[in-house]
Amino acid sequence: MRKNGWRTAKRPGVDYFLGYISQFYEVVVFTSQPYYTAGPILDKLDHNGFYINYRLFREATRSVDGKIVKDLSYLNRDLSKVVMLDTDPEHASAQPENSIILPKWNGDPKDKGLVAMIPFLESIAIYRPDDVRPILKAYAGKDIPLEWGRKEAEMKAKHIAEWQAKNKHKISSGGSGFSFGSLLGLSDLTVPSQPKNQPPPTYLEMKRAEAQHQYMQEMKYVNDNREELERLLEQDQKAMAAQVPGSLWEAMDQFRGVQPPPGAPNPTGTSAHPPGTPSFVAHIAGSRQLGPVNHIPPESRLSGK
Repeated sequence: MRKNGWRTAKRPGVDYFLGYISQFYEVVVFTSQPYYTAGPILDKLDHNGFYINYRLFREATRSVDGKIVKDLSYLNRDLSKVVMLDTDPEHASAQPENSIILPKWNGDPKDKGLVAMIPFLESIAIYRPDDVRPILKAYAGKDIPLEWGRKEAEMKAKHIAEWQAKNKHKISSGGSGFSFGSLLGLSDLTVPSQPKNQPPPTYLEMKRAEAQHQYMQEMKYVNDNREELERLLEQDQKAMAAQVPGSLWEAMDQFRGVQPPPGAPNPTGTSAHPPGTPSFVAHIAGSRQLGPVNHIPPESRLSGK
C-alpha cells in the first residue's frame, strides 16, 4: 500500500529459477526501470552476484513511437542463441522472434509461471539447436509449459518403445537393475536404482538430474559458507567505495592515470558485480569467452532521449 511506501515482491520461484537456469545460460536482466530504482532490487535478488551476468536498465532501452523497446542487438551476442522472457510484447518488438511473452504476475503467491518454464528452457540449452528462433516461433502464442510437457511425454514414449523392441529377450529373461547416478558419474546422487526390466532414462532426463544435483551442491556450498561469502562481499564493496573519487580533481587525476598519494587506499579487483519489472534475457552459454554486453546503446540509435 502507498501509505507504507512502494514495495517490491518477488514472483514465486524466481530464486530457484535464476539459480537453476544460470547453469545453462548467460543471464542478463534487461529492465525498463531506471538504474536508481532497479539496481538495489537486483542487489537483493542476486545478493552475491552468482547468477545475473549483466544488468541493463531503462537507460539502455530505445524509444520507438513513444514506447519502450529493449533492442537485443545491444547485447553483443549471436541472436540465434538468445531467448528473451518478458511480460510486455512491446518491449520485445525489435526482435519478437527471440521472445517468449509470459503472463504478468498478478500477485498470486501460488503462481508457477517462472518455474513451469524451466523444462522448456533447459531442454533448449541441453540440445543446443543451431538457432533457437524457429523453435520459439513454433511455440508462439501457445501455453509453452503444457505444449512442451506433451512433446516430452511423446519423446519418452518413443524412447520406451524403441528400448522394448531392442530388449525383448532381456525383458522376458530378467536383468539386473542399474544406478541412475552411475550413468552420470555421480556416486552421491540420491536417486534410487532403476528397476529391473525398465528402460533407462532419456538423455534429457539424465542431463536434468545432473543439473539438479549440481544446483543442490551449489546451494549447499552457499549455506555452508554464508559468513565467509558475506565477509568477502563486504570487503569488495568497501574496495569499490574507496575507488570512488571524492572530488572533481580526484576524478580528473584518475582519468589522467595519476597515482594516489602515499597512504591513500588503492584497492584492486572485485568479485562482486556492479550494483544494478525486468525481462530475463538468456544467452546459451558456451566455452568461448564472450565480450561484455553493451550497457549504453549508440547515441545514433536512440530517439526521444
